[in-house]
Amino acid sequence: MTKTKSYRWHSWITPWLFILPTLVGLIIFRLIPIASSLYLGFTDWNLLRDPVFIGLENFKELFAEPDFYLIVSNTIKLTLWYVIGSMIVGLLLAILINNKLKGINFFRAAIYMPVITSSVAVGIVWCWILGPKFGLVDIILSKFGIQAPYWLSDTKYALGTVTFVQVWKMAGYYMILFLAGLQAISSEVIEASIVDGASASQRLFKITIPMLSPTIFFVLTVAIMDAFKNFELIHAMTHGGPKNATNTLVYDVYLNAFTYYRVGYAEAIAYVLLALVGGLTILNFIIKKKWAQPLE
Repeated sequence: MTKTKSYRWHSWITPWLFILPTLVGLIIFRLIPIASSLYLGFTDWNLLRDPVFIGLENFKELFAEPDFYLIVSNTIKLTLWYVIGSMIVGLLLAILINNKLKGINFFRAAIYMPVITSSVAVGIVWCWILGPKFGLVDIILSKFGIQAPYWLSDTKYALGTVTFVQVWKMAGYYMILFLAGLQAISSEVIEASIVDGASASQRLFKITIPMLSPTIFFVLTVAIMDAFKNFELIHAMTHGGPKNATNTLVYDVYLNAFTYYRVGYAEAIAYVLLALVGGLTILNFIIKKKWAQPLE
């Protein structure tokens, strides 16, 4: 009788062998940079000499700076406007094109096109469109005797204008996500509601939106993360101006690290941003437990 060889030794080591490359990448490219950046937040470093440990001085200076609270306010406003605007526009577009019509794929592709277009290119084009005197919007409004404001140079309009462009660019992405959720809703449910005499608005608010709640939660989470990654358009359109009117936390990190060469101070700002994003994420998941449940 042939004696079979035991492979029981595989039972504990095999899973670790499979996940070892991921663990190595996680430690080298994630955990070590996070720990290093946390340490740098307590140092004075200008990229040209060794970091000097200064304790909490960066954070004390940060919270004593009046412009910091303006920047935090800009970040919160942009996030709020962007999330609400992109979700509403994305859902409306998804509802409009959720039809099996001839040529509908063309419109879906056309709406999605800005998403895959370079943010810098989008920013440059919109700067031309919104430019004073010779911008397309200004020329059109002047035909009706309306004096257009300085969209990107006026502190009253600059942040809202940048947010509008960001929503315009990304609405097609959220449209695709909502469209996937809409097409997962059984047509029999909709047909039954029509037979029962439900109006279009009743079907939307009583059936479609409740059944879309898991998709809405997912889109909300993605939109919040996208709102904090607002560097490219701000850099292309306003450079954080005028008078810090469009400066946000993520852009202020860039300015302090690579324009003013205050890396330690920039890291302190980055961890304030991390705390803000973390708090919103926790709140988001608390809301999910009570709201984002599939309709039985």
